[in-house]
Amino acid sequence: MSPTQITHIESALAGVSEKRLRLLASHYDCTDEEFVDALVAMATDRTRGWWEEYRGALPASFLDLAEVEHHARFERNVAILFVPGLLQTEDYARAVFSNRIPELTEDELDLRVRHRMARRVIIEKSSPLSLEAVIHEAALRIRVSDRAASRAQLIRILELSGAEHITVRVIPFDLDGFSRAGSAMTYVGGAIPKLDTVVRDTPHGAHYVDSETELAAYRTRFRKVRDLSLEADASRDFIHRLAKEL
Repeated sequence: MSPTQITHIESALAGVSEKRLRLLASHYDCTDEEFVDALVAMATDRTRGWWEEYRGALPASFLDLAEVEHHARFERNVAILFVPGLLQTEDYARAVFSNRIPELTEDELDLRVRHRMARRVIIEKSSPLSLEAVIHEAALRIRVSDRAASRAQLIRILELSGAEHITVRVIPFDLDGFSRAGSAMTYVGGAIPKLDTVVRDTPHGAHYVDSETELAAYRTRFRKVRDLSLEADASRDFIHRLAKEL
């Protein structure tokens, strides 16, 4: 293979066959059969996902996130200022994207909202993704839109958290010992732990983390944040009280 062919594979401009992938793994002295088999399954999956209709219309990071979630076994969220995307109502999502700088055109705004709503297929399908979200009280109280939209968003979280595959926990303001205000993240579990991915929002777009050392650190971070949060039932009671206040 030429350096150009390798570059095209690494940048996702070209696919790779099972035979070639296994030859590459052998060349790199990768003897982890479970890992190689998982890579082969991903490389040979020719599914044309729903996100392809947005190719060329939205930034690549939107399509990347949808595809990562498509292959995921579970998802863990830590949310500090905004409700996690998979739990958002359409009005809430529209308000979040409306505050973007530079401002979006109406068509750009509609595309982003439609894409965010379409992502929910992974928690609504017959064999849904396991989702666990730890949400700070700040994210539940901040009104990205008006009072009615905020109340509808809280009710939506309560409805979703009643499902067996969705767990929502709350970190209240009066919690002692919480010093991880910058720890918002999306942790997506792959077919095996080596294929896990962490997605972080940055001022310049989504940043993807996949090194084993960093993934281990994020697993620990999520565990510590989750252990500090309210239990699921207490969290639902907390959100219900907030909704009544509105």
